[in-house]
Formats: sequence, C-alpha cells, structure tokens
Amino acid sequence: MSQSSGKNQHVAVLAFPFGCHPWLLLNLASKLASAAPDVRFSFLNTAKSNQKLSATSGAHLPHNLKFYDVADGVPEGHVLTPGNPLEELELFLEATPESFRKGMDMAVAETGQQKITCILSDAFLVFGCDLAADMHVKWVPLYVPAPHELSAHIYSALIHETYAKACGGGEAHGNGGAVGDLDTIEKTLDAIPGLSVMRFGDLPPEILQEILQGNQSNCSPIFARTLRRIREVLPRANAVVMNSFQELNSTILTDDLKSKLQDILYVGFLTLIVPTPPLPPSHSDATGCLPWLDEQKPTSVAYISFGTLAAVPPHEFAALAEALEASCVPFLWSLRENFKAFLPNGFLERTRKQGKIVPWAPQAYVLSHKAVGVYITHCGYNSVFESIVGEVPMICRPVLGDNKMNGRMVEDVWEIGLRVEGGVFTKKGMVKSLELVLGHDQHGRRMREKIRDLKELIVKAAGPDGIASKDFKTLLELISQ
Repeated sequence: MSQSSGKNQHVAVLAFPFGCHPWLLLNLASKLASAAPDVRFSFLNTAKSNQKLSATSGAHLPHNLKFYDVADGVPEGHVLTPGNPLEELELFLEATPESFRKGMDMAVAETGQQKITCILSDAFLVFGCDLAADMHVKWVPLYVPAPHELSAHIYSALIHETYAKACGGGEAHGNGGAVGDLDTIEKTLDAIPGLSVMRFGDLPPEILQEILQGNQSNCSPIFARTLRRIREVLPRANAVVMNSFQELNSTILTDDLKSKLQDILYVGFLTLIVPTPPLPPSHSDATGCLPWLDEQKPTSVAYISFGTLAAVPPHEFAALAEALEASCVPFLWSLRENFKAFLPNGFLERTRKQGKIVPWAPQAYVLSHKAVGVYITHCGYNSVFESIVGEVPMICRPVLGDNKMNGRMVEDVWEIGLRVEGGVFTKKGMVKSLELVLGHDQHGRRMREKIRDLKELIVKAAGPDGIASKDFKTLLELISQ
C-alpha cells in the first residue's frame, strides 16, 4: 500500500465487549493500524471493556489508533443481577446502535470532522450493516467463532426445515425434550455443505432453540434474535474477516462460504503469534504459574481453564476436582475466586502439593510450557488453537456457542483430544480421560503425533506464502482506499 492511499481514511472499529471478542478485534485493528500509518482508527467500546484492554495493551497501541467509550446500556444506579450474565449483554444491545452513532460523532468531531470511511465491526453487531449503508461507507465484520459455526448460522433455516420433523414435528414447541432423544442428537448434518462430520446435537444452543420454537422471534431473547440476523446481513458486507486459517477447513466448506458472501478473508488466529516466541523468564511471571511448572515433569500437568464466560454447573466442578485428586495428576487450575466454593470440602488443603489454583493464568505461555500434558477446556475456538500451537492434547467439556462443533473437530476430525464421557464431568469419566491422554500407550502417543502435524500446518499457513498473508493485504487495501 502506498503511503498516500490511506490519507483521509477513517475506520470506525465497533467492539462487542464480551468474552474474548474485544481482544481479537483490537489485535486486528492494531495490526491494520501499524501497517497503514496514514489511516485513522477509532476503537469504540464500553468504558469497562476499554479499561481492561488498556491495562494490557494501552502502552503498545499504534499512534493512529485511539479508544472511545460508548454507553453500556446499564441505567444509572442499576445493580446487575448476580448469576445472570445475559442481563448485561442484553442491556448493551438495547442501547445499540444509537450508542455507537454517538461514539462515531465524537470521534469525527475530535479529528476535525474527518468523516468515517469504513466500519470494521464484530459480526455480532449486526446493525453495522445498516449503519454503513446509511453512511454510504464500507462494512467489514470480523467473525470470531469457527467457520463451521458460521455455516450453521447461514443454513439455520435449512437445518430447521430438514431436522424439525426429527424433533417431534414441523413446528416443535420448545420443551427441549426431543433434542434429548439419542437418535435426533446423533443425526449427521449431511444436508449442509462441509458439515457432514457434525451431528444435530453439536449445533449451537441458539440454533437448537430456534428449531424447537419455530421461527417465533418474540420468544427469544435479544441476543438470539441478533444471532439470527447474521445470515441475513453478512452477505451484504464488503468482506467478512475470519479469525482462522483457510488451510484448516475442508474445500467443500471453504467454497460454499465463499459462494454465500461477497468476499471472505482469512487472517489467521488473532490471539496467536506463529511461530511462538520464546517463553519469558519464569521469574517475570507475577502469577507464579511458570515457576511452578518449571518444577514439574515434562507433559505431566493438567491445565484447566474455561475462559471468561463459560462455566460448568457446581456439581461438575466437584466431580472434576475429585477426579484430579484421585488420579494424583499435577494440575494448574485457572479458577475465579467465586467458584472455589464449589470444590469439595478440604480439597484445597489436601491437594496443595499436587496442584496450583490461580484466578488467572497467562494461557498462551502455560500451554507452551513443556510440563503441560493436557488441557481441560470448554473448547472455545481460540483456546483450541492455543493448545495446538503449544502441542497440548485436549479434554473437552463444551459449554456454549461453537464449543460442541469444535469438540467434534478435536476428537473426530483432527484426533487431537477427546470430549468428556456423556458430555459432563464425572469422577469416573475424567479419571479415564486423564489416563487416555496422559498415558504413554497408543492413544496418548497418537494424539501428540497428530497435534504436532496440525501445528506444522498452522505454522506454514501463518508464513508469507499462506493465504492469511495474502488476505490480510487484501483487507488492508479494502479499508485504506
């Protein structure tokens, strides 16, 4: 890109402030801003989320990227209901898109009336499509979950039509019973290009809910209605950016997604640096995770983390803890303070030499440490690939969103891990899973061989000849000209 091509270009970056989403969008915006120093980037996000991002990234932001706060939708004096994470999300969505309009007006005024020329947004902010159309500018959404999950959203109407009868009739009415039938759960998604490996029961919960409830959008919360619009608006985007490497997908899935969208750009995993840099000195890790891992035997430790949003029921926390104690496997557990109450009585004291529990762990570093032998995870898309790059097989307990589809890929397609027996943590099932993955018999060895092969594919895909490098340049030209 020539130095002059970015003059007078102003990209509004609209964040979805939940889970890992804002981090990934900021990483993408920062990469673009560094590569296009003449383009201005205004990063619009809630104050709470911006503060978290600034704490870790603020000092390293490019000079042409600036944060702006937008309203979170929580009324003044309102106290959010404990244990109801959807409340904060829905209040935020109700305040949109007006909150972002005001944020963009603020950014334009501060830059001396430099008009917005492109909207780069999280794809979950489906109103970005209409905003861009009203402003006569480009719209480029970033799709954070897996490509196979995007396909499920695009084809949700066909899935409904094809599988509703299996759920108890053409207009099943949402009691959830039919989806529990084993025959229904195990039906393959053969009708969907590239998803034949998936089962009906692997679908994201919001798609299953839609099938059970028919197309009665008023029956669904605002987030479910938002997700339903994804299939309507993404074909109108100038390009859809994928947090993935195209080389990891089947040709059928890749070609079909390309046929549904104006353009699709795979820019690689936005939480990863490939190839991985050397681990920092252990003494510099304030969490104490790396020094503790230094004292453990190679590939012996179970690392446990369920991300920022995913949580399992209290009785499953207890079952997992019992399995860890019974197996005597060394463990490092990233566990928020409020979840410690779910652990068995006396567990912390009895296992203080066996394991370490921290409120937060430097995950990418932990998974790259030679001591870690298995990752017990909710199977979020980013976590899966941090594990692959660290060459750590997985035990997957899917919780939400694309987790079940990712778990299917991990176990049945890539063969680099397994899902928990019966889909839930039990003491007996977890002891068995730990023995399979950490053991030195053919199962464990095969997983480790497969994961090394997959890592090699990712390293090659991330290189200068990979599709991600070319697609990033295409994205750069799209937003800069």
